Parts: sequence; structure tokens; C-alpha cells
Amino acid sequence: MTLDTQSLNKDRQDLSKLDEIWLFGYGSLIYKVDFRFIRSEKAHILGYERRFWQGSHDHRGIPEKPGRVLTLVEAEGVRCGGIAFQVSHDVFDHLDHREKNGYLRYETVLHLDSGREVKGLVYTADADNDAYLGEASIAELAHQIYECTGPSGPNREYVYDLAAALRANGEIDEHVFAIERALLVMENT
Repeated sequence: MTLDTQSLNKDRQDLSKLDEIWLFGYGSLIYKVDFRFIRSEKAHILGYERRFWQGSHDHRGIPEKPGRVLTLVEAEGVRCGGIAFQVSHDVFDHLDHREKNGYLRYETVLHLDSGREVKGLVYTADADNDAYLGEASIAELAHQIYECTGPSGPNREYVYDLAAALRANGEIDEHVFAIERALLVMENT
């Protein structure tokens, strides 16, 4: 699959026919909300966990030296907390561009903290996209993240901002926090 998934995402769902559109943010969409939304609420999805297995050639790295950003991987019995945003269909021109580096929009059930369950959309990058880097040890992930910078800034800022946002929302993610700890050790040596 191509790195630029904008046209693929435009054909995936007919958003104009939906009465209510919800978007689930589990990574940078939690702390970098650069789009209009109607309302937001803490939420979670089931059966997925965050992993720094997706390459970033356009934001947190460059084509010759891609950074690492999050995607979701299936994991039985796991809860992934984040933020749900109710949005209108016109924000997806911006979001499809922002999330174009191998990410596709999928439909999933969002469990809102208010107790409602709603159908929502989530951007995730599968292993068959050209930017997918795959599994690596925490040490390897931290080293690559520490070394990479792209147009959106140093890759490690992504980790620090996400970890802070997760803590602020009362979420615990050992994968993210372990990489954050490894990065802090690297910065202090």
C-alpha cells in the first residue's frame, strides 16, 4: 500500500450520510487537537493496544530516517483509553492529510465515559503499509525515536507529549511509559 492514503480514506466511508460522527484519538490526536470538534469525551476501545511500530516519514522523521509513531495492534482482553471527538464530515480533509502516512480509517465501537457506546472512526496503520516498521525492543524503539526529527519536531517530543496527556487523563500505558523512561535515561547520560 502507498504511503499517502488520503484518496483511499476518502473512498472508505460516506461520511456525509452519517448523522453523528465520532473519531477516536489514541496518540497525537489526544494532545494535538488541530481540528474543529463539536464535543469531546474520554473513551476507550476494546481489543487493541498502542505500539510504536509505524514509521513517520512526514512528521517525526524523514524518508531517509523515519521516526516512530503509534498504531494499534490487536490484543485480546485489552482496553485502550483515549479521547472521542464528535466531529463533522468536513474535518476529514485535514485529518486524512495529517494521518496520510500509511493510516486508514476503520470503524469501531467507542465506549464513552458517559456510558454511551457509539460507532466511531479510528486511524490505524496495518502491517501491509509501506511505512510500517514493525516490532522492536523498547531499547531499539527509544534509540530510533531519540535520533529522529522531522517537520513536526523531534520524535521524542511526541512520546513526552503523549505520556503527559495520558497521565492527565488517568490512563496507564506501559509501552509508552517504558519508552519515555528509556528516552529520559538517554537524555541524562
